[in-house]
Amino acid sequence: MGLEIDWIDEIGSTHLWLCDAVKSGEITPPYAVSAERQTGGIGSRGNRWDGKAGNLFLSFCLDIDTLPSDLPRQSMSIYFSYLMKETLAELGSEVWLKWPNDFYIADKKAGGTITAVLRHDIVICSLGLNLVEAPPEYATIDIKVDKKDLLEAFFLKIKRHFFWKDIFIKYKVEFFLSTRYQYFDTAAQKKLHLKDAVLQNDGSILIENRKVYSLR
Repeated sequence: MGLEIDWIDEIGSTHLWLCDAVKSGEITPPYAVSAERQTGGIGSRGNRWDGKAGNLFLSFCLDIDTLPSDLPRQSMSIYFSYLMKETLAELGSEVWLKWPNDFYIADKKAGGTITAVLRHDIVICSLGLNLVEAPPEYATIDIKVDKKDLLEAFFLKIKRHFFWKDIFIKYKVEFFLSTRYQYFDTAAQKKLHLKDAVLQNDGSILIENRKVYSLR
């Protein structure tokens, strides 16, 4: 996988920029863009994900047919998040994934992942990580790491083409850490506890007889 990475100083949102560039035909997969700082980033549940210089703001696109044949589309965010989590862990971090795809250090969020599928055949994945600085209610990744070295190792993992079933076996163990938490379920309009959820093979949870794929 010959993945071109563009390194830029500042952007509103790497995710929105790449989505627009793919839709217009300006960019074709495989491709990645990383910004030194981001001023209008998109986080989970409609939140902003902005940050200072030095943090990771990454978006990349791939043809879906280059991904493992057993990877469900609804599982892509977890898949890429877990590969990044493993990359960081191999560098000495104690980061873990809170369901479904938020990076945590201890009990504070340090980053997250979103994905989108365009034209039914291109996946766009965006990751944000607090590598050097975070607001008080968030965490910074617990190791010092060069962004270029981190992304080189991360994309090498993607290139290794790990099957979803092999990633999911490890993710199931990780899910136990999430069962300490509650979340506000917009469909039920109440707080639900993840200890009452059953993780499904596609990364969703079954809770109160409903399948839930994200906290958005």
